[in-house]
Amino acid sequence: MAESICGVGVLDKAVVILDALAAAPSSLVELTAATGLPRATAYRLATALEAHRLVGRDGAGRFCLGGKLAELARGGTGISDLAPAAVERLCDVTGESAQVYVRQGDHRVCVAAAERPSGLRDSVPVGAVLPLTAGSAAQVLLAWATAGDRARLLAGAAFTERALSAVRRRGWAESVGERESGVASVSAPVFIGNQLVAAISVSGPIDRLGRSPGGRFAPAVQAAAKALAARKT
Repeated sequence: MAESICGVGVLDKAVVILDALAAAPSSLVELTAATGLPRATAYRLATALEAHRLVGRDGAGRFCLGGKLAELARGGTGISDLAPAAVERLCDVTGESAQVYVRQGDHRVCVAAAERPSGLRDSVPVGAVLPLTAGSAAQVLLAWATAGDRARLLAGAAFTERALSAVRRRGWAESVGERESGVASVSAPVFIGNQLVAAISVSGPIDRLGRSPGGRFAPAVQAAAKALAARKT
């Protein structure tokens, strides 16, 4: 680990952990190697940061950047406080797993998730960091991004600018096997005023959602997005 920068050792170490996770989600072994911190120290600080939602866990249980960072970068929209109730309602209405994502740099972070109680499901843990280049939520978050961001990220994306134009026109996105084989999803934008702050989604097996899930689920997802925005305002 580098020499202390601010003279507050624990803060310096916490920032080292965040810097390492900004590069890539990490297991405890990987985090220890990347930071140079003792294993016990890395674990103690990572779990403390997790309690404050500055660090989360991805689908493989690795440490990753948490949703609180995206809120702070946006000036604190407060969406994460309202999102858990919103996804629970959407899960109840659709019978499928539901999530809320916010953009964080070139990724999206799951800040709330609810799973159907039984059967096959798409499990996305809170704090999971996913790409902005695949999946219906990625389409939504990128559709209203700047032209420069779209051009840069579309180079490696599973969708096109034409697809994003369709998302902006109809107000929702769908994906079938785009982020993960066998999984389909439908997402809608959450706006506070004119600012896009999140994407709310339902997801599940293609065998159950079908290959054109938007026609079936878009109305419920759009209604959930509007209700979430209304509660915030």
